[in-house]
Amino acid sequence: MSESYAGKINRKLLKKRRIIEAASGREKADLVLKNATYVNVFSNELCQADIAVAEGLIVGMGNYEGEIEADMTGKIVLPGFLDAHIHLESSLVSPREFVRAVLPHGTTTVITDPHEIANVMGTDGIEYMLQATEGLPVDVRFMLPSCVPATPLDESGAILDYRAIDSFYDHPRVQGLAEMMNFVGIINGDEQAVEKIVAAQAHHKKIDGHAPDLQGNDLNAYIAAGVYSDHECHDLNDAIAKLQRGQFIMIREGTAARNLEALVPLLCDKYAERCMFCTDDKHPNDLLEKGHIDYIVRRAIALGADPITAVKVACHNAARYFLLNNRGAIAPGYLGDFVVIDSFESFQIEKVYKRGELMVENGELRDFPAPSIEPYLVERAHNTFHVGTLTAEDFAEKRPRGIIGMVPGEITTVDAGYSDRIDTEYDVLKLAVVERHKNTHHIGIGYIQGYGLKSGAVATSISHDSHNIIVVGTNEADMAAAVNRVVELNGGIVVLDGGASVAEVPLSIAGIMSEEPLPEVNRKLEDAKEKASTLGVSDGVDPFMTLSFMALPVIPSLRITTRGVFDVSRQTYV
Repeated sequence: MSESYAGKINRKLLKKRRIIEAASGREKADLVLKNATYVNVFSNELCQADIAVAEGLIVGMGNYEGEIEADMTGKIVLPGFLDAHIHLESSLVSPREFVRAVLPHGTTTVITDPHEIANVMGTDGIEYMLQATEGLPVDVRFMLPSCVPATPLDESGAILDYRAIDSFYDHPRVQGLAEMMNFVGIINGDEQAVEKIVAAQAHHKKIDGHAPDLQGNDLNAYIAAGVYSDHECHDLNDAIAKLQRGQFIMIREGTAARNLEALVPLLCDKYAERCMFCTDDKHPNDLLEKGHIDYIVRRAIALGADPITAVKVACHNAARYFLLNNRGAIAPGYLGDFVVIDSFESFQIEKVYKRGELMVENGELRDFPAPSIEPYLVERAHNTFHVGTLTAEDFAEKRPRGIIGMVPGEITTVDAGYSDRIDTEYDVLKLAVVERHKNTHHIGIGYIQGYGLKSGAVATSISHDSHNIIVVGTNEADMAAAVNRVVELNGGIVVLDGGASVAEVPLSIAGIMSEEPLPEVNRKLEDAKEKASTLGVSDGVDPFMTLSFMALPVIPSLRITTRGVFDVSRQTYV
């Protein structure tokens, strides 16, 4: 039986009285961090006091006694960190495994855009992620995907208009509308793009942006439409132009894009209030070797940022932007989310508390249960491949096709002409995208130069943003075998040579996430990279990340879709 309104008020009244009693000192607090030196994000200074927590909330700073007391002498206590924009799916593991990876790094709240899984499963993907993150010891908040598919050129698993996502705004963990990548549609007043913004505003929600290098009146039009932030700034002038027009700037330092060094001058008195940190995409090896938001703070300090400013940008600013008014600070009424470090210089995390509970001590994570997910959604997430068995003939295109020329160290490409054959001597390989959602048998074929493969084929079901199967190979038979193996695995990464798989990374959740622990996924991923390198993939080329972005038809100049090679600049197939 559901709780009555009067019952809810009475339950909360009892809790509130307990908080008041502990705050006043008339009762012992649940937890007291004794002799704490902590970052005060309101006065921008270090303060000293005992920090008392009751019912998961900070009740006061001063002199307190607690049922549990922890001496903080010689340590610095910070508010828990917040990632302002991430796609959890980019970690390649389940949400629970993601939390196990980031909580030891002091992250206690993340704002995720389930854009990737929504492109595979539609609204079922959003619901799956909501259930898979319920009750985890990192608060997972959501921005609803704005572009599914990313462009009309894509063949994704779903098409979501504003009506499809509207009911999700009533969910208590949904903060707004995620990155509006279709800035061209917004600027041109496209009805379907603009109505998503209008609907989000009708629910009084935030709208995040995605508009690299947008300038002048086009930028004015985009912001005037109601877009409040941007995480695509890779240039200081671009960031300042957007900030001057009222946008908040998410300084991104992830795996695929690293913008902190260029934007660290924003971390000053003049601009820092309008900034926050995000990772966007964070792959397994980055999470294990570098960390999460703590890595960004540590690096910002090393680049000359004031430590208190860097900490404030890592927690308080994002909390205010997303109207999460009870986190991001150490003050009465705020959540008892703490990160305890040794010093600003080394920035080693010793303890992490979530709602007053010690969750991490010296790298050791306290265990927690996995959320319960409806059986229907579990089955749906493990049955997302609808592709018939392919043969070499399916890839045996003889007509000249465009060659996508890779640019070293970049995800942009150039037009490298045409070819009608594979030529490993000149590093011209066949590239294809296989539609996998609706068994259309659509296969887009082209060529790529700069990848370096000398033998075999590489295939992956991670291909942004529609997540069809993308494959590159030195012969059609291995290409077909690699794609077939990806389908057999219900998704994943396959490195294959001579018809036999030499390395695999199974990704059975929607074809984009693994059910295994992060270290095991990382081990398999690194092994697959090594095997791909052995088969000739060029030094400095990530064999899988590179492929995944080749299918995203919003990045110039050439990309490949299920319909063939597409010129993004000219908006035509070649």
